[in-house]
Formats: sequence, C-alpha cells, structure tokens
Amino acid sequence: MKGKNQKLKLLYLAKIMQEQTDDTHALSMSEILAELAKHEILAQRKSIYEDLAALDDYGIEIIKERDGSKTLYHCGNRTFEIAELKFLVDAIQSSKFISEKKTRELIKKLEENISVYDAKLLDREVKVTGRVKNMNESIYYAIDSLHNAISEDKAIRFKYFSWNVKGEEEFRRDGAFYNVSPWALHFDDERYYLIGYDHDKDEIRHFRVDKMREVELTNKRRKGKMKFNKQDKAKWSEQYFRMFGGEIETVTLKCKNEMANVIIDQFGKDAWLHPIDDEWFTASVNVAVSDQFLGWIVALGGNVVITGPESAKERMKGLVEKKFVE
Repeated sequence: MKGKNQKLKLLYLAKIMQEQTDDTHALSMSEILAELAKHEILAQRKSIYEDLAALDDYGIEIIKERDGSKTLYHCGNRTFEIAELKFLVDAIQSSKFISEKKTRELIKKLEENISVYDAKLLDREVKVTGRVKNMNESIYYAIDSLHNAISEDKAIRFKYFSWNVKGEEEFRRDGAFYNVSPWALHFDDERYYLIGYDHDKDEIRHFRVDKMREVELTNKRRKGKMKFNKQDKAKWSEQYFRMFGGEIETVTLKCKNEMANVIIDQFGKDAWLHPIDDEWFTASVNVAVSDQFLGWIVALGGNVVITGPESAKERMKGLVEKKFVE
C-alpha cells in the first residue's frame, strides 16, 4: 500500500533530514518512517536506505552512526555553517536600511538552511546604539531596478525628495522627474547611493536611493560615460561620501601627534603626514570640504586645526561664529 504523497518521498526525506537533524540531533530508521508517515508517505526500510544513499550522492551529506544498539542518521555539511549564519543575522539586524518586516523575512529564509534546533540559535537581537530601521521597503525594488538599468545600459527617471519641517516627503524640482544615466551604486555609512549622470545638469551626481521614488527604466541609452570614467572611483567615493559632499580640495591640517591614528583611519594611508616637532605634525588630505567635515574637525577639540587653504579657514571661521544654541 502506498501513501498519498508517495511520489514526493525523496523530497520529503531530504526536508526531514535537513530540518530535523544536525550534528547533535539524529533520527533512527523508525523515527524517519514515522516522520514520512506524517506526510502520508509509506515506505519500507530498504527503500529508505537507498534514498539516503541517493541524497548523499547528490550532495546532502548523510552521516550514519551507532548509538548502542540503534543506528542513527543525521545531516552533515550545510550550505552555511551556524557561525556564518549568525554573522549574517547580526549584519541584517544591525543594518538600518533594512526594515523590521524585511529583517524578519530574511532571517526566516536563512533559518531554512539549518535544522529547527540550530534555528533557535539565530533568535538573537543585536542592539546598535542610535540605529533606526528604515520604514520604507521601496528601497529594495529601487535597487533592483537600478541594477537592471545598469546591466541593460538604460537611462532612468525618478522623483527625488527631501524631508520638510513637518517630517513629510517634499519632492524637489516641483515634483518633476529627474532624468539620469545610472553608472554605479555605492554603499556607505549604512546607505545606498546612486552615482549617475544628470541629463539636465550635465554632470555626475550622487543620489540617496532611499529618497528616490517612482524609479522607472526608460528606452534611452545611458549618457555621460566619459564624465564617469574620468572619476577616480575609489578616491571619489571616499572623499565625496565620507564627508557628505562638496568640492574636492587639498586641505592642510596641523595635528597633535596622538591624532595620527585618527587621520589615517579617516583618510587612509594616502594622507601625507610630516612631523613638525615632538608634539605636532602636519597632514595634507584631499577632501570634500563641507559643514560636516568642519564639524568633525571641531569635535576633535583643538587637536586638529586647519592651516590651509584660506577658503577652508574662512569657512571654519564662519561655522564657529554661527549661533548654535538659543
């Protein structure tokens, strides 16, 4: 007599072994037959021996071992080790651009790669100070559209917004579409940026992907390849995104010696450092000068000061003279 789902026997057997067994949990042949019966599958021991061997040949490692008078079977190697999955779960939970809902969905999918017992080990909550999860899931579909546009050599159009004082989305350019040729996606400081050629501005610009709405592929081929290729991608990304944008220029800094580690961490080993005396050194860095960059200097409490160029010094003077409290 055969069960209702007899043709699915091998598939259900693989599912049972992958979900119900691991290195510390195994099933006897009687238990395997009982699990199959729950899915309306009746089988003889001999056929299960053959099926387990077939799964092992296919690549689902089935380990057979003795426990006293019983023979037990469990699934061995996995696509992911539990330590790797914990790492992925931590990364997903700590990422602010992934919404709470999508976080749960992704972790659930990761749990499908391990046993139900190991899945409990993934039930962990990573606490990250000041980390606010993204509330809008449209970013996933926008990123997918942007990748498609880049691979298909298509220009795109989208609407771009800023937050107003009421906490509402307010579209720029009076709600008109931006026409852009996408050339690269950049991930920096927990955010995705599109690097693209703005058709209307005739320049390479960056856009926060989470602030893009109604992303659409057009039938037009991309433009601005020569302008994009002129960019030093690694340096441009580091300088532009790390300090939030602005014109790139060489800035000279006078720094306390204990700030050497801070300067190299921030600007990399390409930063030019030269000792002045036993207490100070000078550093030349290429950076997009902005209020954020100047604020970073202020936060170092006088241990780093700007010595040139004059334009950067004047911007700093203007910043510190502003009224920040009332």
